[in-house]
Amino acid sequence: MSGHSKWASIKHQKGVKDARRGVSFTKFANLISVAARAGADPDTNFKLRLALDQARKSGVPNANIDRAIKRGSGQDGSTTFEEIIYEGYGPGGVAVIVEAATDNRNRTAPEVRAAFGKHGGSLGVSGSVLFQFTQHGVIVTPATDMDAATMDAIEAGAQDVEEAEGHLIVYTLPTDLDHVRKALVAAKHQIDKAELSFEPNTHVEVTDEATARKLLKMMDAIDELDDVTGTYSNFDISPELMEKLD
Repeated sequence: MSGHSKWASIKHQKGVKDARRGVSFTKFANLISVAARAGADPDTNFKLRLALDQARKSGVPNANIDRAIKRGSGQDGSTTFEEIIYEGYGPGGVAVIVEAATDNRNRTAPEVRAAFGKHGGSLGVSGSVLFQFTQHGVIVTPATDMDAATMDAIEAGAQDVEEAEGHLIVYTLPTDLDHVRKALVAAKHQIDKAELSFEPNTHVEVTDEATARKLLKMMDAIDELDDVTGTYSNFDISPELMEKLD
């Protein structure tokens, strides 16, 4: 892997801050419900175990967690909960993938389309941009010793690592995510986040300040929708331009 999109770093940092604030219990409940479709036992359902870890770190009440598991696994007899991937384009022609979890796609699709359109983007058709990304495992750890954490991650089988504002972002093969996570935990590294993520194969450099500002607003607007559980893009913005935007 070579380099990672600017949105990947921004989103991972934002996700850690969101978890600390305990925002949007609905979003975490949706993550749990989708994961629970493959089984209600976290010991045998790795995706559910990851979702539960994120929810508990964010202070989601146990009652909400239990309801989400029952909803996703069909134990409560509710309407089928489904996971949908939307694909589109943002300002500057960047590619965007949106993961959503919903019990009503007639509600979710218009919300996602509106978030794209309001900020100069457009929702595309299935398959329009997904081929530009590859799925990886991603682990975020607030490493106090970056060198040690990097070596532990690589020895455990990580493909790549990246430093971002005091955190180490570790990239793995999807099938190696659980193994690397457990190895880092065993090495006494705190894990803020562990998930499957779509990472871009190539990047689109955004150099215009107005375009970059509009793009970030669009990504935030999409990411803040309750039904949206993941957002990915292939844009890159230079550190110098990011300072202006900040």
